[in-house]
Amino acid sequence: MKIIRNLLTAIVLILEIGFVNAQTNSSSSRIIEADLNQVKGSTSKVWRKCVGAGRANEGLRADWQEQLRLTKKELGFEYIRMHGLLNDDMGVYFEDKKGNSIYNWQYIDVLFDFLVSIEVRPFVEIGFMPSALASGKQTIFWWKGNVTPPKSHDKWYAFIKAMTEHYTERYGKEEVRKWYFEVWNEPNLSGFFSGKMEDYFKLYDTTVKAIKDVDAAYRVGGPATAGNGWINEMIDHCVDNKQPIDFISTHTYGARQGFLDAEGTKGTKMSPNALIIANDVVETKNKIQSSRLPKLDLHYTEWSTCYTPTDPIHDTYHSAAYILANLKGTESVANSMSYWVFTDIFEENGPRYSPFHGGFGLLNYQAIKKPAFFAYKFLNELGNTELKNADKDSWVTKNERGDIKSLFWNCTLTFPTDTVSNQTYYKRDLPAKNLPATAIKFKNVKPGKYTLKITKVGYKSNDAYATYMELGSPMQLTKANVKTIKDANTGKPYIAKTVVVGANKIFNYNLQMRENDVFFVELVRQ
Repeated sequence: MKIIRNLLTAIVLILEIGFVNAQTNSSSSRIIEADLNQVKGSTSKVWRKCVGAGRANEGLRADWQEQLRLTKKELGFEYIRMHGLLNDDMGVYFEDKKGNSIYNWQYIDVLFDFLVSIEVRPFVEIGFMPSALASGKQTIFWWKGNVTPPKSHDKWYAFIKAMTEHYTERYGKEEVRKWYFEVWNEPNLSGFFSGKMEDYFKLYDTTVKAIKDVDAAYRVGGPATAGNGWINEMIDHCVDNKQPIDFISTHTYGARQGFLDAEGTKGTKMSPNALIIANDVVETKNKIQSSRLPKLDLHYTEWSTCYTPTDPIHDTYHSAAYILANLKGTESVANSMSYWVFTDIFEENGPRYSPFHGGFGLLNYQAIKKPAFFAYKFLNELGNTELKNADKDSWVTKNERGDIKSLFWNCTLTFPTDTVSNQTYYKRDLPAKNLPATAIKFKNVKPGKYTLKITKVGYKSNDAYATYMELGSPMQLTKANVKTIKDANTGKPYIAKTVVVGANKIFNYNLQMRENDVFFVELVRQ
C-alpha cells in the first residue's frame, strides 16, 4: 500500500508540474523572466523608510495607535511624519503674564514614547506655530494650525533648543541622531505659511541653529515644499549664508487639476501621465545633483495619488497599481518616499462621517485594509535579493531559503481625461478590462517541492471599496458590515498548492491579468 500511495503522489505531482509548464503554451504578450543566478542586488526598501500621519494629537488616540501597531507589523515602516507637533492641542508652549516662556512636553512624551516602543522613529516636522508665540492669527484646517512666523526669533530659538535638549535627555543622543528634523510644511503655499520665501529662510536658519547647538550631528532639512518647489533656492540660500542642511524634502501628488476640496464637491483630476510622481522625483534629484550641494539626500515626505482627503481613488483598487508603478521608478533615486498617510483617522477637515470618504489612509476608520495597504504588504514580503528582470513593472526576488517572491502589476489610467472629476468617476463600480496573459519564467530554480501561493489585488479582489458598494454604501457600518468587508478582503492567497520543479530547474506559469491588477506570486520551498 505504501508503494502504491507513493506512486499516486508522484503521479499527482507530475501532473501538477505538467500543468504549470503547459500553461505557458497559451498566448501572452508579457513575459516576466528571471534567472536565480543573475542577481541585481539587494532589494530596495526606500518605500519602507517613512509613512505619514495627519497630526500629532491624533496619535494620542487608542485606535490610531492600534492601527499604527498593525501597520508597523505588516508593512514595516521605520519612521513616521505628521503635522501639528507644536500645535496648541499638544500644549507645548505658553507664556505667563510677564511674557516669560513656559514649555510643556507631556503630550509629546506620550506620543514619542509610544512610537519608540513599537520601533517607529519620528521624522519630526517642526510646526505649526504655538499661538502664544505666533506673529499673527492665520490658521489652517479644522484643528487650526497657526501658519504665521514667530513673533520673536529669540523665543523661537530658545523653544526649539529646549525641545531638542528634552528629546536628547529622554531618548539619548545616539537615538536622536537617527531622527530627522524637517522645518515646517509647504511654506511655498500661502495657506501653510503666511510669510514669504525669505521669511521661511529666516525661520529655517533660526531652527537649524537651535537644533545643531544641541548636537551638530542631528539631521535637519527642508524646505518641505509642495510641488517640488524651492529646491535650488533652498540650496543656494544655505550655501550663500553658510547654513547647514542635511537633506532636501519636498512633496508631490498625482492629481494635476482641482482644489484641496475639503468637502469633495469641487473635484480633482489625475494627471494623464501615470508615472508623474516618479518623473517628479527624478527631476528633483537631477536638480540636486547639478546644484552646489550635489550629494544631499532627497526625502519625499508626502506623496500619493491625490492631494485631497476626499478623493475616492484613495479607496479604489486602482491605487494599488499606481503606488507600485511610481515606487518602482523611484527606488534608486529618493532616500525615502513617505506615503501620505497610513490611516483615515485624519481630521484636517474635521471628523469624517462615512467609512469610505476618499481619505488618504491605507486603512479606514474601522481598520479595513484598502487595496493600497496590500500593495505595501506585498512589498514588505519580498525577498532581500532582487534578481535581474527586464520587465519594468515588476520585482522578482529571492531569500536565503531559496524562496522566490515576485510582484507585478498593470497600471492603466482609465478615466476620460479632463471630462470628469475623480469624485465622480471613481465613486462607482468600475469593472476592469481583460488583458493578455502574463507569463512567468524562472530559471535555475533548485529542484524539489514548492508551495505556489498567488495573491491578487484588483477589481473585486481584495477590493474593500467594491464590497462596501455591494452593501449599498451605508453611511455607517455595523459590526456585521465590518466583518463582511474584512472577511471578503483578507489578503490571503487565492491559489495555494504544491508544485514540483524538476531536473531542468525551470518554473513556468501563466496568469490572466486585467487592467490595474496586482499579483504577488510566491514559490516557497517545502
